[in-house]
Amino acid sequence: MNTDDIQQVCVIGAGTMGSQIALQCALSGYAVNLTDAAAGALERGMASNRTLVGQRVSKGRITQETGEAALGRLLPIADLAEAVREADFVIEAAFEDLLVKREIFARLDEASKPDAILTSNSSTLVISKIVDGVLTDPARAANFHFFHPATVMKLVEVGKGPATSDATAQVCMDFARRIGKEPVLVQKEIHGFIVNYVLGALTRAAMDLYQGGYASYADIDKALKLGLNHPMGPFELADFSGVDILYHAMAERYRETGDPADQPPAFIIEMINEGRLGRKSGKGFYDYAPKS
Repeated sequence: MNTDDIQQVCVIGAGTMGSQIALQCALSGYAVNLTDAAAGALERGMASNRTLVGQRVSKGRITQETGEAALGRLLPIADLAEAVREADFVIEAAFEDLLVKREIFARLDEASKPDAILTSNSSTLVISKIVDGVLTDPARAANFHFFHPATVMKLVEVGKGPATSDATAQVCMDFARRIGKEPVLVQKEIHGFIVNYVLGALTRAAMDLYQGGYASYADIDKALKLGLNHPMGPFELADFSGVDILYHAMAERYRETGDPADQPPAFIIEMINEGRLGRKSGKGFYDYAPKS
């Protein structure tokens, strides 16, 4: 498989990331199958993409014809096996759960074309953990990590596993450029790749400061924005990405290292139990409820 051979793309997972990744590929001229087994997920993902296209048209970023053509190339298919049957490039964008991802790749091993490139959009889980023992040919698998929002953020991290072939990594790099992204290559596996490895250290430090009573989360955010020129502080970013997403990333890191310093803080677990997941739930560290 080389980049010129890619005609059909399949994205697995129709949540915020998956649906936007699918839209980005469709806007770049590719036929895309979007699949998700969860009830209502495909409908919500397609509706969200129609809204995004409408916003771009209204702002003059794309024409009505371009937007309609992209949506016409995007096909929702509930059955995973049907969705991946003819796919040349597959992007798994399911929930950040290792067992879920391994189950998906086990199904891909049976249902995908033998030369299809199989990738995971995981933000922290390295590809070897996902495919070892479930994929017959791990040479065709790699990490392919987008950033939120996927239709806007330019970066894609391409991660090689021990078994990932150089050819697979090159196709991933080239394909990322063809869909309008700027790829970087992570040549050896490391939890969190580049961005989340660095961000994780900063976030853990911020959480420690807050949990230790050294400063409020609002003042920590303010200090890092004004002192380091960050566009968002770590607590604002947690709300933006999802407090539950942050928890799963921290929990996976703790499972990997066993270091108590990596254990998710108790207040994060309390927030999740209270439904305070950030922007998507209307309240996280900050309140996003509409002002009356």
